[in-house]
Amino acid sequence: VQLQASGGGLVQAGGSLRLSCAASGRTFSGYTMGWFRQAPGEEREFVAAISYSGVHTYYADSVKGRFTISRDNAKKTVYLQIDSLKPEDTAVYYCAARAGGLVPFIHDYDYWGQGTLVTVSS
Repeated sequence: VQLQASGGGLVQAGGSLRLSCAASGRTFSGYTMGWFRQAPGEEREFVAAISYSGVHTYYADSVKGRFTISRDNAKKTVYLQIDSLKPEDTAVYYCAARAGGLVPFIHDYDYWGQGTLVTVSS
């Protein structure tokens, strides 16, 4: 499966963004989808994941209550709604897919998009 992330940009603290990740190729609905992010000089970290059905979600503690992951299997797209943005949310955001259950571990994801940059100004 090929993944293409979009929707990043420069926003002020307190603002919102919605990131999208469009998939092509093999059956999208069979994959767990995840979002990760990598801040400058930092390791890539887990943000959120959603089950193939969209029923189950899993968030990193640092984003609970501000980030919402969702998916539209008909459009082969997964979304990440980011509200109340903080400067520390500045990072390149990556979407990823795996043919298994919800896990937060980077190395368990098989397919990756190219990333979209989110910059939050204070």
